[in-house]
Amino acid sequence: MGPCSRKWPINAFRAAGDGAGSTARSSLGRQSGWPYLVKKSVDRMAGVAGLLATAPVIATAALAVRVTMGGPVFFRQLRPGLHGVPFRILKMRTMTDERDDAGELLPDAERLTRLGRFLRASSIDELPQLWNVIRGELSLVGPRPLLIQYLPLYSQTQARRHDVLPGMTGWAQINGRNALSWEDKFALDVWYADHWTLGLDCLILGRTVSAVARPRGISREGHTTMPNFEGAAGPLANERAV
Repeated sequence: MGPCSRKWPINAFRAAGDGAGSTARSSLGRQSGWPYLVKKSVDRMAGVAGLLATAPVIATAALAVRVTMGGPVFFRQLRPGLHGVPFRILKMRTMTDERDDAGELLPDAERLTRLGRFLRASSIDELPQLWNVIRGELSLVGPRPLLIQYLPLYSQTQARRHDVLPGMTGWAQINGRNALSWEDKFALDVWYADHWTLGLDCLILGRTVSAVARPRGISREGHTTMPNFEGAAGPLANERAV
């Protein structure tokens, strides 16, 4: 029974994909050969088509950001891509640059605007990443690219999430998004990396449509998105990636 026809409990992912000392890797997880070429080709074609189709939405959102928050309209930040190679991700800006008396940025919750909340809830802020997809830095489907400073904090198992292209949406996004703990999110990412197929990508894209229509798990309770990742806990703490 494949992933398309089975409900997978979180504990199964944690045990199979993120157990202490786990080094097993399914041969299906290697993004190579003709399936990988198909994935890259579909990504680029869908990226161009998606960017053209959503251009009016992006332009309207950009104008709204400009009017309410000023420039710049887009947010650029280095993120780790395939094998941890950094690239500059592009998103719609959702927060102001307000600072305190000491010149430090205010907490995210205080800088996130009403428009920004709407852009995040509707995922419109993610649409500019189609440009990253066209450039081949990002895929439509894959583990979400997180912060560069998290790289040395991953366990060796967790670092396997970078064995595949990062994506705009992913297995973790349709199974809880930011409502998940870091441990569960990484377990889902590693499971995807170990079991990747074109069929699994199609499943994730299909479920993403309904997830966007009924947004849930956009943020953890008490946080704008997620609390910062501070490193693998428990047995995984002794398995840090090098």
